[in-house]
Parts: sequence; C-alpha cells; structure tokens
Amino acid sequence: MVFKRLLGSMGIGGPSVDTVLTPGAVRPGGSLTGEVHLKGGNADFDIEHITLELVARVEAEHGDGESEGVVAFERFTVAGGFRLAEGERRSVPFDVTLPWETPVSELYGQPLGIVLGVRTELGVAGAKDKGDLDPLTVGPLPAQEAVLEAFGQLGFGFRSADLEYGRIGGTGQRLPFYQEIELSPSLEYAQRINELELTFLAGPDGMEVVLEADKRGGPFSGGHDALARFTVGHQDVARTDWTREVESWVRHLVENRPAHGTPGAYGHGSHDANGQGAHAPYGHEGHGHRSGPGMGTAVAAGAAGLAVGVAGGLVAAEVVDEVGDFFEGDEDDEG
Repeated sequence: MVFKRLLGSMGIGGPSVDTVLTPGAVRPGGSLTGEVHLKGGNADFDIEHITLELVARVEAEHGDGESEGVVAFERFTVAGGFRLAEGERRSVPFDVTLPWETPVSELYGQPLGIVLGVRTELGVAGAKDKGDLDPLTVGPLPAQEAVLEAFGQLGFGFRSADLEYGRIGGTGQRLPFYQEIELSPSLEYAQRINELELTFLAGPDGMEVVLEADKRGGPFSGGHDALARFTVGHQDVARTDWTREVESWVRHLVENRPAHGTPGAYGHGSHDANGQGAHAPYGHEGHGHRSGPGMGTAVAAGAAGLAVGVAGGLVAAEVVDEVGDFFEGDEDDEG
C-alpha cells in the first residue's frame, strides 16, 4: 500500500478524470451542465476538490507587437471532501452558470475561431493533481443574434473575431478581456469606412453594444477611428425593427451626429458613453485598439445575413483544426 501511495504521488496509478459536457452550444448567462467521471487508482485517495475553470485564448497587444495566452475567467468548485476507493468509478453531475460576458464562439452553427475551454482540476490528497480540458461552445444571445443578423441584412460581412486583453473604459465590462467581431462595410459605407468592429458586453438585463469604425480620410483630412456605445434590453428583441435600429447606429457613428433615443440602463433606444455623439471620451485601456484578423480567421458572409460559410467552408475547417490543436497541446501539458 505504501508503494502504491508513492507511485500515486508521482502521478502513477492515481485516479483519473474525464469531464463530459452536455452536447450543444450554451448561451452567455446560461447553464453549463455535464458530468465529471472519476476512476479510482491503485489505492484509495481522498478527493479534496473538483474544480471547473473556464479558460479562453486571448490576444494582447504591446509595444513589440502581439502575443497570445490562456486566461482563466471563472472557477466553480462542484464537489470535494470524499474518498475515492481503489478502482471505484463515480460520476459527479454539475450545473454552473456562465458569465454574461462569455464570448460567442459560434454563429449559425459555424465556429468563429474563438477558443474557449472548460478545464477540470481534480485535487487529490497525497497525489499529483489531475486535469482534463474540454472545448466549450457558446452561441449568441437572442439580442446578439438580432444585431448581427441586422448587420447582415444591411450588407455588412463577417471578417473575423478575436479576444483582446484589456478593458473598454466607460463601460460596465467585468471580464479582463473583450470580444471583437470585425465586419466589412456594406457597399453604402465602403467609401467611408474600412471596417467596423463590434463588441457585446452583456448583463442580466441587457447589453452594451460598442461600435468602432475605422473611417477613411477625405481630400483634406486623414482617416480616424470613431467610437460609440448603445444599450439594448433583452426585452427589446421581439419588439424592435433591428435593421432600422442598427442602420441608425451606423449612421450616427459615421456621420458623428447626436444619438437618438432615451438614455437609460438597457432601455430601448441608443446613446454613447456620455450621450454626446460618436467621439465620447472613453476608449480601450491597456493597449492600442487597432488589430488585424484574429487567429488567422476570416470567414465570408452573405448580404442576406451573417450566415458564416458562404465562401468560407475551407477556412471554417482550418479553424476547427486550430481549435483541436490547442486542446490537444494543453492536454499534453496536463500530463
């Protein structure tokens, strides 16, 4: 028994863990469910805790360029304080709630290249901790889908999506990173902007929509960025003409005219950070905001909506391979 314990402390013959998530995409603020399957090792072991950690691959900009890393953004302890007998098999169900700002990793069933995962940590007394890493798929909230579909109806196309480390000043952002969805302009705005970047910051009652336009320069002026923020209530989804609403956002942003609507906490209508137009004094803290396509992802979209894959089947497959490589590599590190 002593020899078995010694081997267990070295990670040999100790218990193993395998987490199985309930199939299908989860929405921000929704329930993530599944089971943690344990298999006892060559001796009895005390399980101190079973912890689920949400992780994301995030880009960070700095003076020398850009780097990538894995950021943990939530932890849940789902069980612990029990003995797992030699060779015993046990399943531990869990039901945890995703943060509202959890990034969207797929749209209309197609991956966006955002890498999210659930890392399981098995704390074992007297043995090397064991781990498991599983990919996490997150679909859009109804309000997010409505806004994206409206951009598609207006002729904007999907270019890429990535996660940027840092905070957007003047917002209620809670996570240490935010998601950028880069859109190509419609024909109507192609002469005025190079691209449009969209960020959702969701909460229990609604979400902030942050738009940044890379505006083209004119004969007597250089190009510049224009920023604006709008609020959307979850209850507004079914009663809003989203194509008309989003078009008003874009015009407000591009033309730098005062926002319309009634400012309020997730009330219907729109306004910027200070209700003063597109150049409200808030920005992106921690780094310069301009960025190129994230993680090599660029998926075309049709004018009838941001249904990914019209010309991006091959690219989507590359995204899947890239995500798989990430998880395989991390699992190798776990030992």
